Amino acid sequence: MREQPHEPEGAIAATGMGGGMDLAASEAATLERRPSAASGGPVPEGPKGAAERTRARSLWSDAWHDLRRNPVFIVSGLVILFLVVISLRPSLVASGNPLDCHLSKAQEGSGPGHPFGYDGQGCDVYTRTVYGARTSVTVGVCATLGVALLGSVLGGLAGFFGGGWDSVLSRVTDVFFAIPVVLGGLVLLSVVTSNTVWPVIGFMVLLGWPQISRIARGSVITVKENDYVQAARALGASPSRILLRHIAPNAVAPVIVVATIALGTYIALEATLSYLGVGLKPPSVSWGIDISAASPYIRNAPHALLWPSGALAVTVLAFIMLGDALRDALDPRLR
Repeated sequence: MREQPHEPEGAIAATGMGGGMDLAASEAATLERRPSAASGGPVPEGPKGAAERTRARSLWSDAWHDLRRNPVFIVSGLVILFLVVISLRPSLVASGNPLDCHLSKAQEGSGPGHPFGYDGQGCDVYTRTVYGARTSVTVGVCATLGVALLGSVLGGLAGFFGGGWDSVLSRVTDVFFAIPVVLGGLVLLSVVTSNTVWPVIGFMVLLGWPQISRIARGSVITVKENDYVQAARALGASPSRILLRHIAPNAVAPVIVVATIALGTYIALEATLSYLGVGLKPPSVSWGIDISAASPYIRNAPHALLWPSGALAVTVLAFIMLGDALRDALDPRLR
């Protein structure tokens, strides 16, 4: 008989069932010899390998991946970390007493052990600048937490349930938006006799929650229209479960961004109210108080005004930069 011509291996796959089985066995053996992604080797090529290489990450893990590579976040985070450390333990970098003043050294310039000089009352400007960070950070963090909590709850409920509750909250927020912040502070805090930070924090929460409420309301309204929320509702999930498990985690990102930026604003607001004499009052240590006390001596002792003003500006800028970095990471569409 005539011998059949030799056919290449690729032709076997095109012939009958036996050729297909031979090719499948060959491919199976090849895949078995390839290292898998789980074993640490290279991921196999093809759609499955590409899917494993581009494995989907959550919103927060993806945001952290971007933040670690953002120099703005790194610089602002280091500045804020330093401020938090000296707020908790100011004695680590300043060994003096901020209330220990000597009139004989009033308005003197820098000297050994006193790099920032003395203010008009003979107090060490360096020590008071370091201890003033505690007041500013405490007011900013506590006010931001109160505003974010109250505004998120009220705005989230209004956006989720809508109806009359939403209408009432919208009109109430309009009333609060019509109140000038500084003027409201002059009126409300002028009758307060307490010399602690809590009246100032309470005032900021009272006038600050409407902004966060509007942000939370809009975010919840947007998220609750997504398909996964509709699917959870169709499967019979309770409203509380839908709100806490599906809507809140996906609607909180804009609130975090706005609250971070607002934290720097609250620090500046506390300094402004203290400068005007209705916020914190002596013997409390605050950058606003020091700026107010140094203003009359700006010609003779500009250093007493420069250092607390510079510390305030750097702090506010650090929190604003941190908020911008968070905004870019959590919502890349805003870049």
